[in-house]
Amino acid sequence: MTSQELREIVEHLSSYPTRNSLSPYLRPAMEWVAEQYGAIPGMEVELMEFTLPVGNRVPEPTPVVQVIATLPGERPELVMQSAHVDSLCLGVDPKTGRAPGANDDSSGVAVGICVARALAAKPRKNTLRFVAYCGEEQGLLGAKALSARAKDEDWPILGILNNDMVGSSRNLNGQSEANALRLYSDLPAREFARFAEWVVRQNCADFRLKMHLRPDRFGRGGDHTPFANLGFPAVRLTEVYEEWAHQHTPEDTIENMDFDFLARSAEANRVVMDALSKAEPAPTNVRFDPKASYHTILSWEGESSSYEVFWRETSSATWQGSQPVKGNQVEMKNLNKDEYIFGVAAENGVPVEAQVAT
Repeated sequence: MTSQELREIVEHLSSYPTRNSLSPYLRPAMEWVAEQYGAIPGMEVELMEFTLPVGNRVPEPTPVVQVIATLPGERPELVMQSAHVDSLCLGVDPKTGRAPGANDDSSGVAVGICVARALAAKPRKNTLRFVAYCGEEQGLLGAKALSARAKDEDWPILGILNNDMVGSSRNLNGQSEANALRLYSDLPAREFARFAEWVVRQNCADFRLKMHLRPDRFGRGGDHTPFANLGFPAVRLTEVYEEWAHQHTPEDTIENMDFDFLARSAEANRVVMDALSKAEPAPTNVRFDPKASYHTILSWEGESSSYEVFWRETSSATWQGSQPVKGNQVEMKNLNKDEYIFGVAAENGVPVEAQVAT
């Protein structure tokens, strides 16, 4: 994945006069995205047709389409990446007014396409799925439609990385951060968020995910929100210093983006999806012995040949250490349960927090 590859995708998407979900340009933009995914060997592409209901910024029922692209694995368990294709410019006609939407959110769409290209030929056990939503700017309508479908069809989702505005490293206030993304998660996704932060920290020497223990930025939401509300492990990735003067305006152009930063953002997505695509089934009944001791005895159930034990101080939001383990029990020397929280993961998987044995 190169900054030039990402730039070419963003340039094409931002060349449409608008990609507003009410405009005639949404469908050709979606069809182009579908073509990019369809050109990837082994990819299965669906154009999901549905109708935006009357509501905020939707004056009448509007037929729309969004893209679902799937790289099948050996198992049905899903590792997902998502972003929204639609754009918005406030104060103009939604069908004709200029709304380039380069960073919001062509950046996230470009990440999905490039990560899919990078992972298509890689071995995987779990299925990879990439989603390009519409209706985000009208109230997360595409994500609401898909999350309801996922619930009805009982999708076995291991984690969703929703990318929304991941291509700008600075704002007009003079603040900049070219080596991090903010990572937002609600409680259903908290352990997946810790996993993603850990994987990026271990694999991206010059980049990190900055954990935020709240669902999203204050008073706002994204396409991960409908999934989290239904109990799915969905998180939001977004740049550290967003610039509101560029959002929902004609100023959201490639000139206000940082494509080296976007390439780092894409790599962070890639390493998380690659790891989780290889994950074995998670352990169950993860417990710690409640007896007072200098050490902590952990046990769990599962059929994997190897596991990894994680630990963090009770005051830490992120995992601080890990240790590979064979079998289904281990004594963690000099790590007292009074001071630490523990988790156990199958190889490449999301840790399951240990609970007190009863």
